[in-house]
Amino acid sequence: MINDQPPWSRSVYRDSHGRGIRRPTFGTRLPRYRTRCGIFDDLTAAQIRRLGAGWPQLVKPVQFAVEDVPPSDPTPWEDRADLFSRSFPAGRGIPARIVLYRLPIQSKTRDRTELELMIRDELVLQLADLYGRDPEEIDPMWGR
Repeated sequence: MINDQPPWSRSVYRDSHGRGIRRPTFGTRLPRYRTRCGIFDDLTAAQIRRLGAGWPQLVKPVQFAVEDVPPSDPTPWEDRADLFSRSFPAGRGIPARIVLYRLPIQSKTRDRTELELMIRDELVLQLADLYGRDPEEIDPMWGR
């Protein structure tokens, strides 16, 4: 029997020595398939949804993005040496934006809980910076 399909498009690669077919031993929805990037994106989206439920008028007009690292040449007026996030005000038809930098945030945290709290704190800090509000006004648990 000759099969005209290439091996990567078949559902089964081979049955070597009659020991059974080769298929993944775990599903794509299980944690092994989740990368650190994917987990970071999921945690960020969850925090944006949470903030959007409490402050829809603040969160809805803002675009959110995740980048791996901050630019190598920060502007002269930036005084923060550890740049975890950045906000850009709206202007010239471009909506306000908040960018989180994944690798600096991940390198600062030790576990998933710390990562989630740091993402929350950075988002609240940047929203407060964009709108000229106090971070505790947006999220009373900020910084705790």
